Amino acid sequence: MSTTNSTVVHGKTTEVSPAESQPRVSSASLRRLGGKSLLYALLICLALVYIMPFLIQIATSFKTDAEAASNPISLIPQTFTAAAYERLFMNSDFPIWFKNSVIVTLFVTLGRVFFDSLAGYALARLNFRGRNVIFAALVAVMSVPAVVLLIPKFLVINQLSIYDSYAGMIFPLLVDAAGVFIMKNFFESIPRSVEEQAKVDGAGTFRIFWQIVLPMAVPALVTITIMSFQGSWNELSHFIVATQDPALTTLTKGVASLASGQLSQGTQYPIKLAAALIMTIPVAVLFFIFQRRIMNTSEGAVKG
Repeated sequence: MSTTNSTVVHGKTTEVSPAESQPRVSSASLRRLGGKSLLYALLICLALVYIMPFLIQIATSFKTDAEAASNPISLIPQTFTAAAYERLFMNSDFPIWFKNSVIVTLFVTLGRVFFDSLAGYALARLNFRGRNVIFAALVAVMSVPAVVLLIPKFLVINQLSIYDSYAGMIFPLLVDAAGVFIMKNFFESIPRSVEEQAKVDGAGTFRIFWQIVLPMAVPALVTITIMSFQGSWNELSHFIVATQDPALTTLTKGVASLASGQLSQGTQYPIKLAAALIMTIPVAVLFFIFQRRIMNTSEGAVKG
C-alpha cells in the first residue's frame, strides 16, 4: 500500500509521492562527502602515528622499571609512580643540566634576536662596499653542514681561552645565518617611505631601526625567537666541543649520556623518558603560545 501527498498548483491538485517530496542528494555530493571522510580518516591516522610515541613517553615515565621493560607500549601504567621524577631531581645532576640549559638558551636567544635583526637591517637598508659579497657568504654558510665546523670551532674556542666556560658555550651561537637571512627579507618588505619620513625629522640610523622599523617586525622577531630558543635548547654538537666540565653539562649532553647508559645500569626506561619529557616541555609551550604570531610577511607593509 502506497501513500501520496496532495499539492495544489495553480488551482489543480497534484499527487506527489513521499520519495519525490524529499530533497535529492546528488552523486557528486556523495563523492565529495566520501572524499572528505577518507581524508579526515587518513589525517587522524597520521596524527596518531606522530602522537603515539609522545603518549608512550608520558605513560612510561610513570611506570616502574619492571613494568616498563615488560610492557613498554602500554598507555596506562598498572602501578602509577613518580619515582623516576624523584630520582631525576633528588638523586642526579639533572637540576644542574637544566640550569645550564636555561642560562645558555636565554642568553643565546636574546643575542640572536638582537644581532640577527641588526645584521638583517644592515644588509637590507645600508649601502656599503661588499654588501653583496657578505650576503653571498651568508647564504654559503647556511649550506655548510654543522658537523664540518666542529673542529675549527673547537680550535677557535681553545685559542680564545674560553674553553670550558659559559662564554665558550654562548658566544659562538649568538649569530645565526638563517636568522639574518629571515630578518633581511622581512625588512626589505617594509616600504622605505616609512624611514624617509623619520630621516626628515632628523632621526639617525639606529633610532630609525630601533624605534620605527623593529616594532613593525614583530612577526619576524617571534619567528627568530622560537627558532633561536629551540635551536639553542636542543643544541648538542657545539656543547660537545665547547666543554668537558661536568658542572657545565647541558640537558642535551646529560640526557644523551643518560640514554646511552653511561649514567645508569639496566634499561631504566622511566627515568630516561622522564628526562626527555621534561626537556621537551619548554619548547612545546613556547611554540603553542606564539604559533599564531609566527612570521607573516604581509604584516609590516604599509598599504597605499
